[in-house]
Amino acid sequence: MAQVVIMPKQGQSVESCIVSEFKKKVGDTVKVGDILFGYETDKATFEEESQVEGTVLAIFWKDGDEIPVLQNVMVIGAPGESFAEFAPNGTEAAPAAGAAPEATAPAAQEPAKQSEAAEAPAAAAAQAVAGAPASPRARMEAEQKGVNLDAVAGSGPHGRIIARDVEAAAAAQGKLSGLAKAKMAEGGLVAGEGSGLAGTVKGRDLKTWKPNHTDIAGEGEEFEVVKMSNMRKLIAKSMYNSLQNSAQLTHMLGADARKIQALRKKAKKALEEGKIDANITINDFVCFAVIKALKKFPNLNSHCLGDAMRLFKSVNLGCAVDTERGLMVPAILKADELNIIGLSKALKRAADDCKKGSINPDLLASEAASFTVSNLGGFGVEWFTPIINVPQSAILGVGTIVPRPKDLGGGVTAFVPYLGLSLTYDHRAIDGGEATRFLKQVAAEIETLEVDF
Repeated sequence: MAQVVIMPKQGQSVESCIVSEFKKKVGDTVKVGDILFGYETDKATFEEESQVEGTVLAIFWKDGDEIPVLQNVMVIGAPGESFAEFAPNGTEAAPAAGAAPEATAPAAQEPAKQSEAAEAPAAAAAQAVAGAPASPRARMEAEQKGVNLDAVAGSGPHGRIIARDVEAAAAAQGKLSGLAKAKMAEGGLVAGEGSGLAGTVKGRDLKTWKPNHTDIAGEGEEFEVVKMSNMRKLIAKSMYNSLQNSAQLTHMLGADARKIQALRKKAKKALEEGKIDANITINDFVCFAVIKALKKFPNLNSHCLGDAMRLFKSVNLGCAVDTERGLMVPAILKADELNIIGLSKALKRAADDCKKGSINPDLLASEAASFTVSNLGGFGVEWFTPIINVPQSAILGVGTIVPRPKDLGGGVTAFVPYLGLSLTYDHRAIDGGEATRFLKQVAAEIETLEVDF
């Protein structure tokens, strides 16, 4: 009996996932434990393992598609079994080798799609590359007209390439010489500007196709255009949404860092002597001080909901983490209930999980944290304007420690280490005076911090 594979739901806040790559294609034999496909939530990555043995009968999506959770993704069963009843509305399954054309799509197709499928001969369906995001008719026309399907943007359901897309691509690339068409049929090439009679594209005019490459006039001479990764698109969307939907303003202030530098030395010595089992960093001490300040300024420990505010009783501290895949902001829930050692361990564990891609997606949701700290001090940045992780009301940027002159009293001025603090807040929810007082409180907590370990 055919078994459907659905898109898993990773966490309560995840509504859809992006397929990064299908590891199996239609017609492949799979065993229990085989990886079927990789997928991403917003910033975490996972792999879906097969729970059954059999043959991949259908795949309803393609690499890069964003799929709602619990939606049917593929079907595994015995060769020849029916799978049309599992196809999501508006999608077509990739045909298996030797499959009849009418078995490649659900019965509820629109008339136009039924017509296209009916016109494709059985031979074209049999020769179709399993799992490719193109209809049989589109593949047949691409072969006849010398069009590289990898370079064609689909206008069908969920980006599927159909006949009209191939026709448009063929018209855009112009007439091909016999040699150019033969080379195009081998794959991996796209047509450049034709140098033959009447603009005919000759063999020497063909260019190598790059999967993440976008062909724009002049490209290759002075620049190239590379498509954003799925992760980068998610980050870009989030940052743009933040600036478009909140009134952001940044205040900056320096904090005397002598106290936390002394605490850092004390913690390092305690670790070496085996008195503690956590490597407490400067950032850990800063986050501990921020939590103390937030308990005194509850309006900053909040979400701005436009005409209302969500005030949190606990501090769910977000901490920005730089990873190879992009910026992630996991939340440390109820961070105010942790001592400095517990907080240090929680921050390190969250950062490690982000870098490994195993972080719980619910902890990455912008609603999970009530306030965020972003530390660029390790990169030598003194001041910056962090962007709020909406709907949070504020975010604190932490810079590097630099020596600055300070009046020590009694006519004595000396250089002391100062830590740069940058508070960005949503002016709809928080007034400038309150933001300034909170920032000064953070500085005061850093300058007078006392911890036991």
